[in-house]
Amino acid sequence: MKAKQATVAESIRSHVEGFPAGEPFTTANLIRFGTRAAVDQNLARLVRDGSIERIARGVFVRPAINEYVGKVSPEPAKIAEAVAQSSGSVIQVNGAEAARRFQLSTQAPMQSVFWTSGPNREVTVGKTRIRLRHVGSKKLALAGRPAGTALAALWYLGKEHVTPAVIEQIRSKLSEQEFGVLRSETKSMPAWMSNAFIHFEREYVTAV
Repeated sequence: MKAKQATVAESIRSHVEGFPAGEPFTTANLIRFGTRAAVDQNLARLVRDGSIERIARGVFVRPAINEYVGKVSPEPAKIAEAVAQSSGSVIQVNGAEAARRFQLSTQAPMQSVFWTSGPNREVTVGKTRIRLRHVGSKKLALAGRPAGTALAALWYLGKEHVTPAVIEQIRSKLSEQEFGVLRSETKSMPAWMSNAFIHFEREYVTAV
């Protein structure tokens, strides 16, 4: 039994050491090496000896050290993705950040906020604070791809500001394939958003 436990511990430590420093990982990445209890025990041991740090429940990271600034926190998006993975949730860039990426807004969010299918929560890693904000499934449609980011931007801008010109701006930033995916996602769009695409096609597409 002790030999088996030692093998599990060695396998987990070796695998963890293979993760890039600063890249969050979850308990699920290690469950194949033993029972959940065994994995948890070994991760707790690695936390105690400083090999890894616990970011949130079931989410860990090997510390990344910069010779000039010291410990470097993982990127907020990677933290959010790992937290979502650990809870089986979906995440999406929040609408304000999505609009900024498409140059539809100059307002930079003060905090790192992500939309999620899971509950509202905050995660703090060093000086980095990440907020996960629960939203409905329609705002999370196409999550993880450029078309989904565009959809989030449209939700954020709202009925009064989504014009054919705005949709043309989004089209100019997306590949033809991604724009086609966005245009086809009518089941996730309120009537005002779907109508904006119809007006866009009349103004920009049929005019060409």
